[in-house]
Amino acid sequence: MSTRGIRGAIDVEENTTESILSATRTLLKQILRSNPGLESQDIASIFFTMTPDLTATFPALAARQMGWVDVPLLCYQEIAVTDSLSKILRVLILWNTDRLQKNIRHVYLGAAVSLRPDLNIEHQAVIVQ
Repeated sequence: MSTRGIRGAIDVEENTTESILSATRTLLKQILRSNPGLESQDIASIFFTMTPDLTATFPALAARQMGWVDVPLLCYQEIAVTDSLSKILRVLILWNTDRLQKNIRHVYLGAAVSLRPDLNIEHQAVIVQ
């Protein structure tokens, strides 16, 4: 069995607890739908980052509320890059799976689609605007 990375990102409407948690739940639910068989007991860890303008809460709280209580979770602040997108939440899920990396589906939602223009449906990504 290998450990594979699932990447994803979403824009957050505003710097509030509810907006951050809502966006996190939306992103994680879409990642689950896009990667059948992904279950919390097979997740090695999850890393969340948010741009410096998002400070109201930890996105890991949404994962805990979804029942991922035994998964190691860690939140970071994304580096501040001039002229980069604001209010962006990113995730990296490390998944213990026999699935090949080319069969992993990455998920970029809303304005975050522009972060990975190289990923599209033909490249096993799910991009929803």
